[in-house]
Amino acid sequence: MEVGTDSKLRRIALWRRTAVVFPLLCGILADLAQPGSAAARADSAEPAKEPSIAVPYKAAELWQRGITGKGVTVGVLVSYGDSQLADFIKQYDEAYGLPPADIMNLEPLGKAPSCTDPGVNTPNCRAWQQETRMDVAMIHSLAPGARIAVTAIPVDETQGETGMPEMMRALDYLTEHGIADVVSMSFGTPEQNFSDPRSIHRLGRALSRAGRAGVTLVASSGDHGPTGPLRDRPDRTYDRRVVAWPASDPRVTAVGAVRLHVDRDGNRTAPDTLWPQSGAGHSSTFARPWWQRSVADDGTADGGTAVAGGAGGRSIPDITMQGSRGSSQSAALFAGVAALAVQQHGGRLGTINPLLYRLGRRGAAAGITDVTEGRNDYGAVPGFTAGPGFDTASGWGTVDVPVFVRELAESDR
Repeated sequence: MEVGTDSKLRRIALWRRTAVVFPLLCGILADLAQPGSAAARADSAEPAKEPSIAVPYKAAELWQRGITGKGVTVGVLVSYGDSQLADFIKQYDEAYGLPPADIMNLEPLGKAPSCTDPGVNTPNCRAWQQETRMDVAMIHSLAPGARIAVTAIPVDETQGETGMPEMMRALDYLTEHGIADVVSMSFGTPEQNFSDPRSIHRLGRALSRAGRAGVTLVASSGDHGPTGPLRDRPDRTYDRRVVAWPASDPRVTAVGAVRLHVDRDGNRTAPDTLWPQSGAGHSSTFARPWWQRSVADDGTADGGTAVAGGAGGRSIPDITMQGSRGSSQSAALFAGVAALAVQQHGGRLGTINPLLYRLGRRGAAAGITDVTEGRNDYGAVPGFTAGPGFDTASGWGTVDVPVFVRELAESDR
């Protein structure tokens, strides 16, 4: 996963303080306060007292026109999956007034073990169950008509290369069988955690195959600001700037995290601000792609001194969405947005980054809302500051969903 179990538990503490529009999901996850505690149960949920995340993103404007993601399949790559997902999402849908979710569970590499099976890291496995629930809930909240293909591998994707080959094999399965139009990846590991940069390029062939098949790939940018977990000590982070793969891959749309500011009805009360742990930075593996070369680069520390992982490489994120529970939440939400655009387009969109950067230059007219406040320092590692226009911290900013979906679907490619 993009973060270790300790970081996920820190995230849960943040959820309790910041989740204004997600009381149901937070209630369901509240019993994961300590490592190894029991998996969250759908029957622990309380009826929803606040609006869905769909409210501030104005998704109903699209639903009223029949744009719900119908006919589109979103693949979600996870470790282990969740045997109780159907019960969870049924109660989630009832609480938020959503139609029943269309979920298919795939295990292309073999049956996933139980979290209590011998040899399974139980806390990590249960964290993956929560990841699966959150990803599915966020996609379904914005694209309730889309089919969601939960594609689980039977091993734990941790830091470094462990589990990453299996994730890419699962992606190949979705590609080869024509299953997914959009794929959401809420995992990642710093590029420096791979034994050899060539390993990244070998694994990335699966991304190329998906792109050639027209699949839109989305990944979370990470939850450690400008740095990331060490391979062999995931409870510690690098003392310098690093970014995570697959988000750093130019074939993937990297999604960072912002905080929404809304009232009890879900209406925005202030512009979105950068979530302070949102992953951001510049790749040491991938050069700056052609579609990113025309935007300003702020890959320097305060005072203008170049730092490791600075200017010159692929900059992430490209865009941001709500992520008070981390950029995993943000990536799943954006995957839901992409599903809406695929339906409106009438077919697959493929790699959207070149078009996204064209739309970014048009700003609000193309559904791009600038994020101009916030910074993502992490410990002693200097972060990046959100400001007017494109910046490393937040990419182009966030999206006005109805306008952005129209522009993404209808603009010339």
